[in-house]
Amino acid sequence: MMNLKKGAILVLLIILAAQALEGRLQSCKPSGTIRGKKPPPGQCNQENDSDCCQQGKLYTTYKCSAPVSGSTKAVLTINSFQKGGDGGGPSECDNQYHSDDTPVVALSTGWYSGGSRCLNNITISANGQSVTAMVVDECDSTMGCDEDHDYQPPCPNNIVDASKAVWKALGVPEGDWGELDITWSDA
Repeated sequence: MMNLKKGAILVLLIILAAQALEGRLQSCKPSGTIRGKKPPPGQCNQENDSDCCQQGKLYTTYKCSAPVSGSTKAVLTINSFQKGGDGGGPSECDNQYHSDDTPVVALSTGWYSGGSRCLNNITISANGQSVTAMVVDECDSTMGCDEDHDYQPPCPNNIVDASKAVWKALGVPEGDWGELDITWSDA
């Protein structure tokens, strides 16, 4: 009788632990909002159809992203990491600008993970192709609508923001550049 109770308690504990883990893995909820400010004239670079913050609009912020797996779902966006491009200042990881002809990316805040992926490669797959790209920046999901973020809204928490070289390597026609469902993993 005692072994049966111990067994039932053990099964219950395993079920509760599994539920807690599952809840934690799926619990990337918004962390707050920021209110948009109208950019000063000429201060929001709209290269690559980048959005500019709108006065008074509330933008959702995130401190987390979905867990990374061997095939993490994300949205690929386009960004220029060159000086004067819509990426704003130099890349966070190395304080450098990067050519649009180099396969580099910025990851949403949760995936950027405080810089732990800086200068490491990831593999991006879409359109029947794969490409390796280096993480050089954060696509900030916690802040935006200010000079430091080129007066652009915060990134959603599922973004891989990529240079033109990544889009070319995936074989996406230039007219279709903008947003694309992808999967990615650490290389």
